[in-house]
Amino acid sequence: MNTSVESRGSRVEGRRGAAGRSTMPILAFLIALPVFGVGPGLVQSKHNLAVTGNSQVQAVGESDMCVFCHTPHMSAGQKALWNHALSTASYIPYSSTTLKATVGQPTGDSKLCLSCHDGTVALGMVRSRKLSIPMRGSGTLPPGHAVLGTDLSDDHPVSFTYDSALAARDNQLKDPSTLTHYVRLADGNQVQCTSCHDPHSDQNGKFLVENNYASALCLTCHNPEFWARSVHRNSGATWNGAGKNPWPEGGYATVAANGCENCHAPHAAGTHQRLLRFAKAEDNCLVCHNGGMGGKDLAREFNKASVHPVLTTSSLHDAAENPLNLTTRHASCVDCHNPHAANDAKAIRPNAGGALVGVEGVDASGSIVKNITREYELCFRCHGDTLVKGPASVPRNIVQPNMRLRFSPGNLSFHPVEMPGKNGNVPSLLAPWNAASVIYCSDCHNNDQGPNAGGAGANGPHGSMYSPLLERNLAQLDFQPENAAAYALCYKCHSRDSILRDDSFKAVNAEGQPSGHRFHVVDQKTSCVTCHDSHGVQSARNLINFNTRYVSASSNGRLQFVSTGASGGNCTLKCHGADHQNAAYSRAFAAQPTLRRAQPRR
Repeated sequence: MNTSVESRGSRVEGRRGAAGRSTMPILAFLIALPVFGVGPGLVQSKHNLAVTGNSQVQAVGESDMCVFCHTPHMSAGQKALWNHALSTASYIPYSSTTLKATVGQPTGDSKLCLSCHDGTVALGMVRSRKLSIPMRGSGTLPPGHAVLGTDLSDDHPVSFTYDSALAARDNQLKDPSTLTHYVRLADGNQVQCTSCHDPHSDQNGKFLVENNYASALCLTCHNPEFWARSVHRNSGATWNGAGKNPWPEGGYATVAANGCENCHAPHAAGTHQRLLRFAKAEDNCLVCHNGGMGGKDLAREFNKASVHPVLTTSSLHDAAENPLNLTTRHASCVDCHNPHAANDAKAIRPNAGGALVGVEGVDASGSIVKNITREYELCFRCHGDTLVKGPASVPRNIVQPNMRLRFSPGNLSFHPVEMPGKNGNVPSLLAPWNAASVIYCSDCHNNDQGPNAGGAGANGPHGSMYSPLLERNLAQLDFQPENAAAYALCYKCHSRDSILRDDSFKAVNAEGQPSGHRFHVVDQKTSCVTCHDSHGVQSARNLINFNTRYVSASSNGRLQFVSTGASGGNCTLKCHGADHQNAAYSRAFAAQPTLRRAQPRR
């Protein structure tokens, strides 16, 4: 809208006459202002709307550059002898689920700035003139980031109280007593546009009160935990031209120099909550982590056959969500990585490495931990107690969808993720693994082209050609020939030669022939996962938990494995056409088990 001030114009002219348009009284007033004076770059800046200025929008003939904002008489009743007509718009303020401040309609200095920057009032509409000052073009700000509009939900919040109480509620804000002389609160401890912008000086660019190299201005108020060691604070990486420009608005040449603005935009943010630069949450990460900064290309990993579903569900993540009470299954980069904290520090199993610093998780007891210390605590966040988990890749006799409980040290068997396993004699283990070792979840679930698989790709369970996100192939269907490639994941840690020699599983069938691992895997073409649950089993030793796709109840109605010690047990089941009833197995060749061939159905 164009606000008219013609009704006041004649009275103003009558009282002031031509001398009322002189710049001298206004300049004298501005120089005396306690906050801002006329900076050395004002004349050359975009805020000089006079005919002598360099702005895209200029007056047709007006030479007074101060009159667009200030007047020594008949001001709008606002501070700084405000002259420009105020907007009557109602605004949508910034909000988010993690915001601790109370933000309402713009007030004070911000309201003055918005009289031009919301785009609803003509730039030449001033109270001290009978008619609007003629401007070239439309008379309003041209489209671009300078036009904030009336929807301020994609802009840094303004007109809220920033005091010690707020800093105490939000531990990532500094106490306002630490603010430098560049950043000032206005209108009673309020953050306003003028806290960050000096309208009279553009010497730092974007009218900033301070050079924002390495986010110096942002860090005046913000205090992100772990930031000092973060790779985003310290990386000297530069864009190599691949993919989309990560800094389309200009900025500095390195990741460290751009700091917060690698990911955040103080105005016109693509993602309104938390002011992320791009609308798609994953784009804020993949714009750099696509090989464009010289690192690994993570973008391609999420297009593999088995992935964490970042490309399809990341926008469902909320920073304030309860990891134990999710309503929708999703995965986002920030579910696993804290961009304010991530670094390249190495760790020893089971400790979490630098890439996982500052991430929320769930510990072995099921309690939420703010900052994980073990890698498995991150995995338990989504694959433990939460109710929205994906379907099981293998149907099991003993059903336990909670991965935290499957790895519990109280179980009769488990892969040693939380602690060393209970079986002290595992002859098939390859060096450096032994019965006292612990492993990462990512020793099995990882990039099939990553360094742990002998490739040059990125490390971590982002994507793999092998489901479910396995580092190497693991044939999960029966009736496939045994070979090193089919069971590459198992043979990563367990010697194929030892397994096929039956060092850890010996038995005889009804005909007195060996029927250990070799018989099952090679002769019967039974997959490792048909008998073994690689995570853990509460009530069975040796990770025995049958795949019900191939194993069913025996003719006596029972489907079970009964342990008779660390290396022995009895099977009662029907599998591959054979009906087993108390079939005995042990490391030493056992007495003949009872073995019956299933009768054809009539």
